[in-house]
This record gives sequence, C-alpha cells and structure tokens, in this order.
Amino acid sequence: MLLQGLSPAGPDRPDAVVVAGRTLSTSDLVAAAGTLASELQGAPAVAVQATPTLETVVSVVAGLVAGVPVVPLPADAGPLEAHHILSDSGAAKVLAAPGAEISWDGTKLPGGGRLEVEPVDLLSLLRSDRSAGSASSPRPGDEVAMILYTSGTTGLPKGVPIRRAALAAGIDGLADAWGWGSEDTTVHGLPLWHVHGLVLGVLGPLRLGGRVRHTGKPSPVAYAEAVGAVAGGGGAAVVFGVPTVWSRLAADPAALSGLRSARLLVSGSAALPAPVWEAVGAGAGQAPIERYGMTETLITLSARVEGERRPGWVGVPLAGTETRLVDDGHPVDRDGESVGDLEVRGPTVMQGYLHRPDATAEVFTADGWMRTGDVACIDAGGWHRVVGRRSTDLIKTGGYRVGAGEVESALLGHPGVLEAAVIGEPDADMGQIIVAYVVAEGVTAQELIDHVGCGLSHHKRPRRVELVDSLPRNSMGKVQKALLADPPRPPSDPANH
Repeated sequence: MLLQGLSPAGPDRPDAVVVAGRTLSTSDLVAAAGTLASELQGAPAVAVQATPTLETVVSVVAGLVAGVPVVPLPADAGPLEAHHILSDSGAAKVLAAPGAEISWDGTKLPGGGRLEVEPVDLLSLLRSDRSAGSASSPRPGDEVAMILYTSGTTGLPKGVPIRRAALAAGIDGLADAWGWGSEDTTVHGLPLWHVHGLVLGVLGPLRLGGRVRHTGKPSPVAYAEAVGAVAGGGGAAVVFGVPTVWSRLAADPAALSGLRSARLLVSGSAALPAPVWEAVGAGAGQAPIERYGMTETLITLSARVEGERRPGWVGVPLAGTETRLVDDGHPVDRDGESVGDLEVRGPTVMQGYLHRPDATAEVFTADGWMRTGDVACIDAGGWHRVVGRRSTDLIKTGGYRVGAGEVESALLGHPGVLEAAVIGEPDADMGQIIVAYVVAEGVTAQELIDHVGCGLSHHKRPRRVELVDSLPRNSMGKVQKALLADPPRPPSDPANH
C-alpha cells in the first residue's frame, strides 16, 4: 500500500495539500484521483505536465491508483524533450492543468501527428461519483509506479522505471532518519518532476499521513509565509530546499528568521556551500540536514535528525542501503580523506534504464553494485562526503587525485566569492590542471589562488582562476560544468595570465 496516508481509516485533513494558495482535503484528493484513475485504467503510461498545481498532484495520484506508470514532464520542456520522453515512455496521453503554459502543445511531429495535452478539470472530478476508487488500494511492489527521466546532461534523458516497493522503501528510510511522519507539514517550492520535489515533497507526506504545502514559487518570502502558516496552525514544518533556495534565504535575513519555527530543514539535489550552511544555521536557528541521492537510486544517504550535522557531508546510508568506495576495482580506505568511486546497492536502486540495456550494463558491476558516477570519501564513522561527478569533478593532477568540491568549498570560504565551479583541464605535463570559474566581487584571481593555497594542500590550489559574470545551471540549480569551456566573462584580469 504505497499511499497509506490516504487510507479511509485515516483522518480527513481539510488542508491535506496546499499548492500556491489552493487547498484540497484528503477526501477530495481521494475522490478526484479515484475518478480520474477510472479513465486511465489499462493505459501503458500517462504523462503529467508537472506544473506546481493541484491538478499535477491529482494526476500523479490518479496514475498510481490506476496502476499506470506516471511520467512527469518538466514544466518548461520544449518540443524535442517532450517528444523524446513521450515516445520513449509510451505514454498514451498527457494530463495538465487548464491554462498551463506549454510551449509544445499542438506541435507537429516530423512523422505526422501532434503533441497535445488533455486538461484536467478538477471541479468536474470533484463532482463525480466518489466511490470510483481508493488511493490506498494495495498493488504489487514490483509494479512500475513512475518513469522519471534523468537530466540529460550527456545526451537525451534516459528513462528510469521506479518500482512501488522502491518508493516505499525510500520514503520509509527517510521517515526513520528524520523522524518524519503524520504530524509534519512538508513545505517546499521545488519542481514536481524530480525525486526531490515530487517523490519526497508530495508522495512522502501522502504516504506518511502528513500534509503538503507547496509555495508555487520558491521565493524566500513564500517560504517564510508557508512556515509561519504551519506554525500558526500548531503544526510542525519540515522544509525542503536546493542550494539556490537556501542561498536566497541566507541573503534575506527577515525571511530566513521566519523559518525559526520549523522542526527540520533539509537541503539536497546539489552540494550546499559551507558559508550558506552556516548562514542558514545562524539565521534560522538550526543548520540544514544534507542528504544524497539520484534518479536511479532515490535517496540513499542522509544525516539523522537526532545526530550531528556537518557542512559538506551527507550522512550515512539509509536502512537497507550499502555503499562502497573503489579505485580501479580496489577498495579505498574509509579515512575521511581518500577519494574513490561511490557504488551503492539496496532496495531503492533501479533495476535498469528503460529501453537502454547498453546504458544499464555500463552502470552495474558484475556483483550487483551500481556505479553512481560520483566520487566521495567516507570516514571511520560511515559519514560520506561527495566531492562531485567522476567525469567532471575527479581531477588527476601531477599524480594526485583531487575532488573539485573541496576546492570549491575553499573558494566559497572567501568573503568576496559568490559562486564557484572547479574543473580539470587537460595539460601535457600535469595530466590535468585545476581551473576555477568564479563569480566574485572585489578580489583578483591571484588572491583567490593564494587563498586556496593557504587553506588546502599546495597541489589542490587552482592553477588558473577565471572571473565570470555567472555560472550555467540547470532547472535544479546544478552547475553544468560541460558548458564552462568558454563561458562569457568580463574584461580579463591580469592575474589570470
């Protein structure tokens, strides 16, 4: 029973789901989703244009009730991406909120036909027969519940079928780690087509019997008002954000102080810079918990609510999850410093990519571990620090292995640095050299090189710093390092040469 929080035996909360100021009760959610589910029965898959609306929530729940794989489409998807996801997943229809701005609706396809959406009339669904179905009906655990698509940074996005049992295990593991349950209201303004915003931010509370309050837009003021509303009603808020959200809150002390009543703050989807972690802790009265996961594995690591919190560290494995570090197939010491390739296995890990046996074979080892593609270190207590992607963040320079994340954290520790991204560039002598792209004010490139050299080992300092106006990021705020080869930059700083 995946959405056991919607069981008829549970309470009918009048404010079970609030999205951008619109409210749906538990009974109305069950009724609307049940009616829509009856229309979806037998479909191979259903796509949902994942805008921050009540219609998105109802559509996702309806697919789960019907036992039809749900395919969330990014709200800002263009025709090429939408066509790929729809054709690859086999979705029979696309559901969307009426009036949603969709760039590809009605687009003609090269082979004929059109990309079109079907509006979800929530009022009509609520007026229909309320005996259409139950959102808590049990279904097989190995049934595919959702097909989520990767970010597509190395080509077209790959489909990841996610089983119902994996969703349940992931949510329950976090419930254990965070003390997350029916008395909590989960507050966030994250996109509803990723693990963070949809699986954790919507399905989590609906499984655990809690409430969902989505801010619509993830502005600092909206977050503060949502947390204040939860506190005003006597509830406990669990607040989700990505580093961009926390950075904006840290820059708005008045809004940040509005989070002081929250029970728990959680950061994920990318590394949270230490200065932001510290600023949030000071302004909100508690530092955020950090956790780690990916589309293919859901969440596998997290700090625990009753334990310590360390900037830059993502905690320990959730129940049932195992991790290991390897270097060219050999184990790496768990000394908190040695860097290796992170591999995982456990109940939340995917069984393979959709229609991509080649890609599946690449990420799984012969003994059943999944290669995450991330590099990390683990200390003696089992705490993990992820230093970045192997393809872009593991830099081999002069015989040393350097994690880009460590250098980025050192740069962000300078008061003049606003953003930083570090990559390795090919070098005939060193193999690779460390190059940093930095958004900063009132500081030269050489001063930043010296700053890192004073805090870290000499071989970890950047050989070159490029001062830029901005860093390229995707919709989740992650820096797209593949685009850093020739970014726009202000007039050259003599210290760069």
